[in-house]
Amino acid sequence: MTISINLKRVIDDSYSIHIGPLPEIKHEGKVAILTNPKVAGLHLQTLLSRLSAKEIYIITIPDGEQYKNWESIESVLERMFDHRLNRKSLLIAFGGGVIGDMGGFSASLYNRGIDFLQIPTTLLSQVDASVGGKTGINNRFGKNLIGAFHQPKAVYIDPSFLATLPEREFGAGVAEIVKMAVTFNAPFFEWLEANDLREGENLLYAIAKAVETKAGVVEEDEKEQGLRAALNYGHTFGHVIENETKYETYLHGESVAIGMVMANELACEVGLMSRDEAIRVKQLLAKYALPLSYEIADVEKFYQTFFLDKKSADSAITFILPRGIGAVEITDTVEPATVKKILSTYHSVNLSI
Repeated sequence: MTISINLKRVIDDSYSIHIGPLPEIKHEGKVAILTNPKVAGLHLQTLLSRLSAKEIYIITIPDGEQYKNWESIESVLERMFDHRLNRKSLLIAFGGGVIGDMGGFSASLYNRGIDFLQIPTTLLSQVDASVGGKTGINNRFGKNLIGAFHQPKAVYIDPSFLATLPEREFGAGVAEIVKMAVTFNAPFFEWLEANDLREGENLLYAIAKAVETKAGVVEEDEKEQGLRAALNYGHTFGHVIENETKYETYLHGESVAIGMVMANELACEVGLMSRDEAIRVKQLLAKYALPLSYEIADVEKFYQTFFLDKKSADSAITFILPRGIGAVEITDTVEPATVKKILSTYHSVNLSI
Protein backbone atom coordinates (compact mmCIF):
# COMPACT_ATOMS: atom_id res chain seq x y z
CA MET A 1 0.00 0.00 0.00
CA THR A 2 1.24 3.48 -0.88
CA ILE A 3 -0.20 6.62 0.62
CA SER A 4 0.91 9.88 -0.94
CA ILE A 5 1.04 13.27 0.71
CA ASN A 6 0.80 16.00 -1.91
CA LEU A 7 2.50 19.12 -0.56
CA LYS A 8 3.10 20.89 -3.85
CA ARG A 9 2.46 24.58 -3.35
CA VAL A 10 3.90 27.98 -4.08
CA ILE A 11 5.21 29.89 -1.06
CA ASP A 12 5.94 33.58 -1.60
CA ASP A 13 8.63 34.73 0.85
CA SER A 14 9.34 37.94 -1.04
CA TYR A 15 10.17 41.03 1.01
CA SER A 16 11.53 44.54 0.67
CA ILE A 17 14.87 45.98 1.73
CA HIS A 18 14.52 49.63 2.74
CA ILE A 19 17.64 51.82 2.64
CA GLY A 20 17.28 55.15 4.38
CA PRO A 21 16.00 56.66 7.64
CA LEU A 22 14.20 54.14 9.83
CA PRO A 23 10.45 54.46 9.15
CA GLU A 24 7.58 53.95 11.59
CA ILE A 25 7.04 50.27 12.31
CA LYS A 26 3.61 49.16 13.54
CA HIS A 27 2.58 45.73 14.79
CA GLU A 28 -0.75 44.77 16.32
CA GLY A 29 0.63 42.01 18.55
CA LYS A 30 3.61 41.49 20.84
CA VAL A 31 7.09 42.46 19.69
CA ALA A 32 10.41 41.24 21.09
CA ILE A 33 13.58 43.12 20.22
CA LEU A 34 16.74 41.01 20.28
CA THR A 35 19.88 43.08 20.72
CA ASN A 36 23.07 43.36 22.78
CA PRO A 37 23.96 45.86 25.53
CA LYS A 38 26.29 47.86 23.28
CA VAL A 39 23.74 48.43 20.52
CA ALA A 40 20.96 48.99 23.05
CA GLY A 41 22.96 51.71 24.78
CA LEU A 42 23.63 53.51 21.50
CA HIS A 43 20.48 53.06 19.43
CA LEU A 44 17.58 51.37 21.27
CA GLN A 45 15.77 54.62 22.00
CA THR A 46 15.86 55.47 18.29
CA LEU A 47 14.16 52.19 17.45
CA LEU A 48 11.61 52.49 20.26
CA SER A 49 10.67 55.98 19.07
CA ARG A 50 9.75 54.50 15.68
CA LEU A 51 8.02 51.34 16.94
CA SER A 52 4.38 50.92 17.85
CA ALA A 53 3.03 47.61 19.19
CA LYS A 54 0.62 46.10 21.71
CA GLU A 55 3.50 45.04 23.96
CA ILE A 56 7.26 45.48 23.50
CA TYR A 57 9.94 43.40 25.22
CA ILE A 58 13.72 43.75 25.11
CA ILE A 59 15.91 40.63 25.04
CA THR A 60 19.67 41.13 25.29
CA ILE A 61 22.54 38.70 24.81
CA PRO A 62 26.29 39.33 25.18
CA ASP A 63 28.15 40.97 22.31
CA GLY A 64 30.54 38.81 20.30
CA GLU A 65 30.83 35.89 17.88
CA GLN A 66 31.86 33.58 20.74
CA TYR A 67 28.31 33.89 22.13
CA LYS A 68 26.70 32.71 18.89
CA ASN A 69 25.88 29.28 20.30
CA TRP A 70 23.15 27.00 21.64
CA GLU A 71 23.36 28.46 25.12
CA SER A 72 22.47 31.91 23.80
CA ILE A 73 19.67 30.54 21.62
CA GLU A 74 18.16 28.71 24.60
CA SER A 75 18.34 31.94 26.61
CA VAL A 76 16.53 33.87 23.87
CA LEU A 77 13.83 31.21 23.50
CA GLU A 78 13.29 31.10 27.28
CA ARG A 79 12.73 34.84 27.32
CA MET A 80 10.29 34.55 24.42
CA PHE A 81 8.32 31.94 26.37
CA ASP A 82 8.48 34.09 29.51
CA HIS A 83 6.83 36.90 27.56
CA ARG A 84 4.24 34.48 26.11
CA LEU A 85 4.88 35.33 22.50
CA ASN A 86 2.68 33.50 20.02
CA ARG A 87 2.62 32.80 16.29
CA LYS A 88 1.30 36.30 15.60
CA SER A 89 4.17 37.91 17.50
CA LEU A 90 7.15 39.58 15.87
CA LEU A 91 10.86 39.34 16.64
CA ILE A 92 13.14 42.21 15.63
CA ALA A 93 16.85 41.44 15.21
CA PHE A 94 18.52 44.74 16.09
CA GLY A 95 22.30 44.66 15.84
CA GLY A 96 25.12 43.23 13.77
CA GLY A 97 25.51 39.91 11.98
CA VAL A 98 25.60 37.85 15.18
CA ILE A 99 22.28 39.30 16.37
CA GLY A 100 20.78 38.92 12.90
CA ASP A 101 21.81 35.27 12.61
CA MET A 102 20.59 34.36 16.09
CA GLY A 103 17.43 36.43 15.81
CA GLY A 104 16.46 34.73 12.57
CA PHE A 105 17.30 31.30 13.94
CA SER A 106 15.31 31.90 17.13
CA ALA A 107 12.35 33.09 15.06
CA SER A 108 12.56 29.96 12.89
CA LEU A 109 12.42 27.72 15.98
CA TYR A 110 9.88 29.45 18.19
CA ASN A 111 6.43 27.86 17.74
CA ARG A 112 7.90 26.30 14.56
CA GLY A 113 8.39 29.73 13.05
CA ILE A 114 7.30 33.32 13.63
CA ASP A 115 7.86 36.52 11.67
CA PHE A 116 10.96 38.63 12.18
CA LEU A 117 12.50 41.85 10.92
CA GLN A 118 16.14 42.62 10.30
CA ILE A 119 17.34 46.06 11.42
CA PRO A 120 21.13 45.82 10.97
CA THR A 121 23.37 48.33 12.74
CA THR A 122 26.84 47.39 11.38
CA LEU A 123 28.13 47.81 7.85
CA LEU A 124 28.75 44.07 7.49
CA SER A 125 25.20 43.19 8.49
CA GLN A 126 23.73 45.93 6.31
CA VAL A 127 25.47 44.83 3.12
CA ASP A 128 25.44 41.06 3.67
CA ALA A 129 24.24 39.25 6.80
CA SER A 130 20.76 40.79 6.98
CA VAL A 131 19.86 39.86 3.39
CA GLY A 132 18.95 36.37 2.23
CA GLY A 133 17.45 34.53 5.20
CA LYS A 134 20.49 32.48 6.25
CA THR A 135 20.38 32.06 10.02
CA GLY A 136 22.43 29.97 12.40
CA ILE A 137 24.96 29.46 15.15
CA ASN A 138 28.46 28.10 15.56
CA ASN A 139 29.68 25.00 17.37
CA ARG A 140 33.08 23.44 18.04
CA PHE A 141 33.17 21.96 14.53
CA GLY A 142 32.83 25.26 12.73
CA LYS A 143 30.87 28.37 11.83
CA ASN A 144 27.15 28.44 11.01
CA LEU A 145 26.92 24.65 10.82
CA ILE A 146 23.59 24.67 12.68
CA GLY A 147 20.81 26.84 11.33
CA ALA A 148 17.90 27.32 8.97
CA PHE A 149 16.78 29.33 5.98
CA HIS A 150 14.18 31.71 7.41
CA GLN A 151 13.47 34.87 5.44
CA PRO A 152 12.67 38.12 7.27
CA LYS A 153 9.45 39.98 6.53
CA ALA A 154 11.51 43.09 5.76
CA VAL A 155 14.98 44.59 6.16
CA TYR A 156 15.48 48.20 7.28
CA ILE A 157 18.95 49.59 6.57
CA ASP A 158 19.49 52.97 8.20
CA PRO A 159 23.03 54.23 7.44
CA SER A 160 22.83 56.68 10.35
CA PHE A 161 23.47 53.77 12.73
CA LEU A 162 26.97 53.53 11.26
CA ALA A 163 28.00 56.87 12.76
CA THR A 164 29.02 55.12 15.99
CA LEU A 165 30.73 52.17 14.27
CA PRO A 166 34.38 51.53 15.31
CA GLU A 167 36.98 51.63 12.52
CA ARG A 168 37.62 47.87 12.67
CA GLU A 169 33.91 47.12 12.32
CA PHE A 170 33.74 49.48 9.34
CA GLY A 171 36.64 47.70 7.65
CA ALA A 172 35.01 44.33 8.30
CA GLY A 173 31.94 45.51 6.41
CA VAL A 174 34.04 46.82 3.53
CA ALA A 175 35.50 43.32 3.14
CA GLU A 176 32.04 41.97 2.32
CA ILE A 177 31.46 44.79 -0.17
CA VAL A 178 34.75 43.95 -1.89
CA LYS A 179 33.68 40.30 -1.96
CA MET A 180 30.55 41.20 -3.95
CA ALA A 181 32.55 43.25 -6.44
CA VAL A 182 35.29 40.68 -7.04
CA THR A 183 32.82 37.85 -7.63
CA PHE A 184 30.12 39.58 -9.66
CA ASN A 185 30.89 43.15 -10.75
CA ALA A 186 34.20 44.34 -12.22
CA PRO A 187 33.01 47.94 -12.85
CA PHE A 188 31.92 48.17 -9.19
CA PHE A 189 35.37 46.96 -8.13
CA GLU A 190 36.99 49.66 -10.23
CA TRP A 191 34.66 52.22 -8.65
CA LEU A 192 35.71 51.00 -5.19
CA GLU A 193 39.35 51.44 -6.14
CA ALA A 194 38.71 55.04 -7.18
CA ASN A 195 36.48 56.14 -4.29
CA ASP A 196 36.66 56.36 -0.49
CA LEU A 197 33.78 54.70 1.36
CA ARG A 198 34.38 56.90 4.39
CA GLU A 199 32.55 59.64 2.48
CA GLY A 200 28.79 59.55 3.07
CA GLU A 201 27.44 59.54 -0.49
CA ASN A 202 30.00 56.97 -1.58
CA LEU A 203 29.07 54.69 1.31
CA LEU A 204 25.36 54.94 0.54
CA TYR A 205 26.03 54.00 -3.09
CA ALA A 206 28.23 51.05 -2.07
CA ILE A 207 25.62 49.74 0.39
CA ALA A 208 22.91 49.88 -2.26
CA LYS A 209 25.13 48.23 -4.88
CA ALA A 210 26.18 45.40 -2.55
CA VAL A 211 22.60 44.76 -1.41
CA GLU A 212 21.36 44.84 -5.00
CA THR A 213 24.02 42.28 -5.97
CA LYS A 214 23.22 39.91 -3.13
CA ALA A 215 19.47 40.23 -3.61
CA GLY A 216 19.86 39.21 -7.25
CA VAL A 217 21.87 36.14 -6.28
CA VAL A 218 19.38 35.13 -3.57
CA GLU A 219 16.50 35.41 -6.04
CA GLU A 220 18.31 32.97 -8.33
CA ASP A 221 19.34 30.49 -5.61
CA GLU A 222 17.66 30.97 -2.22
CA LYS A 223 18.82 27.68 -0.64
CA GLU A 224 22.43 27.83 -1.87
CA GLN A 225 22.25 24.93 -4.29
CA GLY A 226 24.56 26.59 -6.81
CA LEU A 227 25.17 30.27 -7.59
CA ARG A 228 24.67 31.56 -4.04
CA ALA A 229 27.64 29.51 -2.87
CA ALA A 230 29.79 32.02 -4.77
CA LEU A 231 29.02 34.55 -2.03
CA ASN A 232 31.23 32.43 0.23
CA TYR A 233 34.34 33.68 -1.57
CA GLY A 234 36.91 34.14 1.20
CA HIS A 235 34.73 32.31 3.71
CA THR A 236 36.09 28.78 3.20
CA PHE A 237 39.49 29.90 4.46
CA GLY A 238 38.08 32.55 6.78
CA HIS A 239 35.83 30.17 8.69
CA VAL A 240 38.80 27.92 9.50
CA ILE A 241 40.70 30.95 10.79
CA GLU A 242 37.75 31.95 12.98
CA ASN A 243 37.44 28.41 14.31
CA GLU A 244 41.15 28.15 15.10
CA THR A 245 41.17 31.49 16.92
CA LYS A 246 37.92 30.68 18.78
CA TYR A 247 36.19 33.75 17.29
CA GLU A 248 38.17 36.02 19.62
CA THR A 249 41.04 37.37 17.48
CA TYR A 250 39.38 38.58 14.28
CA LEU A 251 36.05 40.08 13.35
CA HIS A 252 34.17 38.03 10.76
CA GLY A 253 34.93 40.47 7.95
CA GLU A 254 38.60 40.50 8.90
CA SER A 255 38.75 36.71 8.60
CA VAL A 256 36.99 36.95 5.25
CA ALA A 257 39.57 39.49 4.06
CA ILE A 258 42.40 37.10 4.91
CA GLY A 259 40.40 34.30 3.32
CA MET A 260 40.04 36.27 0.09
CA VAL A 261 43.79 36.82 -0.07
CA MET A 262 44.35 33.07 0.43
CA ALA A 263 41.68 32.18 -2.16
CA ASN A 264 43.33 34.57 -4.61
CA GLU A 265 46.68 32.86 -4.08
CA LEU A 266 45.04 29.54 -4.89
CA ALA A 267 43.30 31.05 -7.92
CA CYS A 268 46.64 32.33 -9.20
CA GLU A 269 48.21 28.92 -8.65
CA VAL A 270 45.56 27.15 -10.78
CA GLY A 271 45.55 29.82 -13.49
CA LEU A 272 42.20 31.51 -12.82
CA MET A 273 43.54 34.87 -11.68
CA SER A 274 46.54 36.97 -12.62
CA ARG A 275 49.07 38.09 -10.04
CA ASP A 276 48.30 41.74 -10.86
CA GLU A 277 44.60 41.19 -10.14
CA ALA A 278 45.39 39.53 -6.82
CA ILE A 279 47.56 42.50 -5.88
CA ARG A 280 44.75 44.94 -6.75
CA VAL A 281 42.36 43.10 -4.40
CA LYS A 282 44.98 43.10 -1.67
CA GLN A 283 45.62 46.82 -2.08
CA LEU A 284 41.90 47.62 -1.88
CA LEU A 285 41.56 45.63 1.36
CA ALA A 286 44.69 47.29 2.78
CA LYS A 287 43.11 50.69 2.08
CA TYR A 288 40.75 49.97 4.98
CA ALA A 289 43.41 48.54 7.32
CA LEU A 290 42.16 44.96 7.01
CA PRO A 291 44.48 42.09 8.03
CA LEU A 292 45.92 40.27 5.04
CA SER A 293 47.83 37.32 6.47
CA TYR A 294 47.57 34.56 9.06
CA GLU A 295 50.12 32.21 10.57
CA ILE A 296 49.04 28.57 10.17
CA ALA A 297 50.49 26.45 12.95
CA ASP A 298 49.53 23.07 11.46
CA VAL A 299 48.91 22.87 7.71
CA GLU A 300 47.34 19.39 7.81
CA LYS A 301 44.95 20.32 10.61
CA PHE A 302 43.94 23.51 8.76
CA TYR A 303 43.36 21.48 5.60
CA GLN A 304 41.24 18.83 7.35
CA THR A 305 38.99 21.50 8.84
CA PHE A 306 37.90 22.40 5.29
CA PHE A 307 35.87 19.17 5.22
CA LEU A 308 33.49 20.59 7.83
CA ASP A 309 32.53 23.39 5.44
CA LYS A 310 28.83 23.21 4.46
CA LYS A 311 29.66 23.40 0.75
CA SER A 312 31.99 20.40 0.83
CA ALA A 313 30.74 16.87 0.30
CA ASP A 314 32.35 13.57 1.29
CA SER A 315 36.01 13.70 0.17
CA ALA A 316 35.71 16.78 -2.06
CA ILE A 317 36.41 20.29 -0.77
CA THR A 318 34.52 23.05 -2.56
CA PHE A 319 36.48 26.24 -3.16
CA ILE A 320 35.12 29.57 -4.36
CA LEU A 321 37.81 31.06 -6.58
CA PRO A 322 37.72 34.31 -8.56
CA ARG A 323 38.15 34.12 -12.32
CA GLY A 324 39.93 37.43 -12.55
CA ILE A 325 37.91 40.34 -11.15
CA GLY A 326 34.17 40.25 -11.77
CA ALA A 327 33.66 36.52 -12.21
CA VAL A 328 33.86 33.44 -10.02
CA GLU A 329 34.23 29.68 -10.21
CA ILE A 330 32.87 27.10 -7.79
CA THR A 331 35.11 24.06 -7.95
CA ASP A 332 35.78 20.83 -6.07
CA THR A 333 38.59 19.62 -8.33
CA VAL A 334 41.61 21.43 -6.86
CA GLU A 335 44.27 18.87 -5.99
CA PRO A 336 45.04 18.51 -2.25
CA ALA A 337 48.74 19.01 -2.95
CA THR A 338 48.00 22.36 -4.63
CA VAL A 339 45.92 23.56 -1.69
CA LYS A 340 48.55 22.48 0.82
CA LYS A 341 51.23 24.21 -1.22
CA ILE A 342 49.40 27.51 -0.75
CA LEU A 343 48.71 26.82 2.93
CA SER A 344 52.38 26.03 3.51
CA THR A 345 53.32 29.57 2.50
CA TYR A 346 51.33 30.71 5.54
CA HIS A 347 52.84 28.07 7.83
CA SER A 348 54.40 29.70 10.89
CA VAL A 349 57.67 27.82 10.32
CA ASN A 350 58.03 29.18 6.80
CA LEU A 351 56.95 32.68 7.80
CA SER A 352 59.72 32.84 10.38
CA ILE A 353 62.46 32.06 7.87
